Amino acid sequence: MPFRRSDLADLSYFLAIARHRNFRKAATELGVSASALSHSLRGLEERLKVRLVNRTNRSVTLTAAGEDLHGAIRDPFAAIHEAEDMLNLHRDAPAGRVRINVPDEAAMRLLVPVLPEFVARYPDVELDVCVDNALVDVIDAGFDAGIRFGGTVPEDMIAQRLSADFRWVVAGAPDYFERHGEPLHPTDLMHHQCIRLRLGTGRMYNWEFERGEEALALAVPGAITVDNGSTASALALRGLGVMYTSEGAVAAMVEQGRLRVVLSDWASPGPGYFIYYSSRRQVPRGLQLLVDLIRELRPLGL
Repeated sequence: MPFRRSDLADLSYFLAIARHRNFRKAATELGVSASALSHSLRGLEERLKVRLVNRTNRSVTLTAAGEDLHGAIRDPFAAIHEAEDMLNLHRDAPAGRVRINVPDEAAMRLLVPVLPEFVARYPDVELDVCVDNALVDVIDAGFDAGIRFGGTVPEDMIAQRLSADFRWVVAGAPDYFERHGEPLHPTDLMHHQCIRLRLGTGRMYNWEFERGEEALALAVPGAITVDNGSTASALALRGLGVMYTSEGAVAAMVEQGRLRVVLSDWASPGPGYFIYYSSRRQVPRGLQLLVDLIRELRPLGL
């Protein structure tokens, strides 16, 4: 069956399903409902008279025909999207949609402070911000870019610095230290309640410390493990344990007396936030404008 012009939208939906192998995630990327996505695919399969996707309650896979179709149309559709974005260079005001994957602290501390100005300057650019601490393949997941700490950016990506480097510290509520005492050396933490951190890769993070020529990395004990900084802060504020965090993330709470930093002479330096994107794709105009604005306003220094 020959393709019809009306099939173009359904084919773009099919590509999103092929990228994510998940209807809900594909629907989120496209800004439609999962049921609309399913209806679109079903209509496309009926018109082409071939099954493209195998669906069960647990998995979504491409059939042999689906794999062939995906391989044939993926690059042409990518070229169409790049051509669409190139038109921004000829518009008085940039437009389009930009999808970014960011961890929770970067969203709150890096993006939120600049978004009011971004929206005021570029009202026709739509930003889709996915807050996710898991380390995902941003290209395969359909994102234009991701933001991560410098040491975790994939090597095959182009990266631009968005913040100054950080200092990593241990902090807890004053009443926690009144009950348990303050650690005087990093190894004292082995006798404290620590709010442990699971990285986006799934592995547990060892708390790192430096003082002069000395360096330590400790697998600290603790009854609670979290995978994002905002949850760790909320638990630390309730006196449930000490947390390991960037100094800036708790600066306001420390100034208010709600948290206290300990072992400050053992604070460990670490790379700041970087935005990264594919070297094989044209950078969307809206994305470059966002990067430029962050570097102009410097919410976390630079």
